[in-house]
Formats: sequence, structure tokens, C-alpha cells
Amino acid sequence: MLQTNSDSYSLPIYGIGPFNGKGIVQYLHLSNSMNIDSCVLDNYLSERFEEKFTYTLNGREAINIALRSYDLDKSDLVTILTTSQSFYISGCVTKEIEKFCNWNRAIVPETKIIFVNHEFGYIYPDMDYLVSLGLPIIEDCCTTFFSQDAAGKVGKYGDFAVYSFPKFFPVQIGGMLVSNEGKTLNGIPSIEANTKIHLQRVLGHCILMLDELLYKRKTNFDYGLEQFSQLGFSERFEKQFLTVPSAMMLKNNGIVKDLPALKTALWNHGIESSVFYGEDAFFIPSHQNLTKTDLNYFFEVLKSFIQKSP
Repeated sequence: MLQTNSDSYSLPIYGIGPFNGKGIVQYLHLSNSMNIDSCVLDNYLSERFEEKFTYTLNGREAINIALRSYDLDKSDLVTILTTSQSFYISGCVTKEIEKFCNWNRAIVPETKIIFVNHEFGYIYPDMDYLVSLGLPIIEDCCTTFFSQDAAGKVGKYGDFAVYSFPKFFPVQIGGMLVSNEGKTLNGIPSIEANTKIHLQRVLGHCILMLDELLYKRKTNFDYGLEQFSQLGFSERFEKQFLTVPSAMMLKNNGIVKDLPALKTALWNHGIESSVFYGEDAFFIPSHQNLTKTDLNYFFEVLKSFIQKSP
């Protein structure tokens, strides 16, 4: 029987990313193992990004260093575009931009840089048009490590692309900055040597099992969507063949009358979640380290909340 009324001190923990407490021992072993070739990750990234990548402490640091590479004044304007163009945008993005200048959500004559957020693994739909404008572009691929478009150019359209490892890999730290135009980076990443080695070994192990990782993510997403559709929810974004979502974004379709209350209820059951603010939608975990039983637990929590709601 799946328990949905556990004591608050005895909750499971399900994050949007695949790291969990059980993985500390497992991945510490990998980090310390001399059998894991630290070059596996470097070779994969070098081939994929043509040796133009730099490890960073996290995605925020990658954004910061990219912005430092432009001569920005406080009065300058960075325009943030997202796949959905909804109200929602992470504070991790806006707070970094605010350290340098202003931001808005629509291209205007004053726009100095376009910051494109490929949202939750779903690609911004008209990158070629943005490139045609001739403005500098920073691609935010933090939730889009594995997704691609038909042209295979995601992460390569702009001057820079930024990535965050914990969204897709079982680590608590780490990011990457890709410099496509050979621009000199005006900033030094603060990532330490031992942290870099940890990332190289753990992520290298994952890259060796990449087909299995991607298969598990797809299987879990498809199974979860099938289950949650029974409650009236549906998929918010339309997936393409090369889409690898970072989370399960669900359209509420008016089922839940108080989405912030649902968010609280999910967190109170150990499930990381948030409202897709500005829309009738919310998101929950959907990664490779989940099982069908985990997704069934999510289903039971959602069903119980709906049944108890007025």
C-alpha cells in the first residue's frame, strides 16, 4: 500500500533532478574510483561542443561569466525570451542579469542582448529569426542538456550557451559555459579541482550508459503522463522527436482550483513541484532515477488532493 499520510519526519524525497540521498554513497564511490576514466566526459563534451566548453560551479555562474563578456551598463537591456513566452521565468536568470543591467520580455529597439531560455527541455521555436536580427544571443540550455532541434544547432545559435548538470545527472553541483564565437571570457569559474574531478567521473559514468539513461527518462515520462491523464491533466508542451524534458509539465485543465495549495501539498509529501506561474499548469519530477512505483505514489498524492479539495 502506498502511504499518502506519512509523518512529516518520515517523508520520501523526490527532487526535480535525479540526485537523491541514496546516491551519495554510490556516486562518492564513483568519484573516488580510479576505474572511471575522467576523460570520458571531456571527450564527449569536446566532440559535441568542439572543445569550446568551460566547467563552472553551476548554471548561474555560467550566466554570470557570459554576461561579463559584454560591455554592459546599468541602463542596458537584456531581453529574455522563453519557449512558452508565458509569465514564468526563473529568478536564477533574472537575478544574474540584474547584477549587470535591466531586463524585459519583448525585443525592443533598446535590446542589447537576447537571452533565450529553452524552457524545461523544449526548444524556442524560431531561433533562425532571432539570429537574423544580428543581436548577441545567449542560449539558456540549463534544462535542455539533451534536447535538440532538427538542425542540430541548439546551444550553437548564440555567442554563448549555458548548462546546468544537476537537472539531468545525479550530482548536486556543476555547470558549463559554451563559447561559440571564441569570445574571451571575462571571468574565472570558481569550481575547484576536486569538484571538477567528481563531475568528470560521475557524469562520465552516466555518459557510458547514455542510451539507458535517455530510455529511462522517456519511459518514465510516458508512463507518468498516461497515469496523470486519468485525473484530467494533460501535457503542457508538445514534444518533438528530439525533445528530452527536464520535468513533467502538466496542464491543469481547471481540475485543481488552487494550484499553490497543490504545490504545498506535493512538497508536504516529499515531492518537489512548482506552479507554472501565469498559466493553469504545474510541474513535477520525471527523471531516470524514478520507478513506476514512485510515479504511482505521485498519482496517489494528486488523486488524494483532488478528492479532498472543495
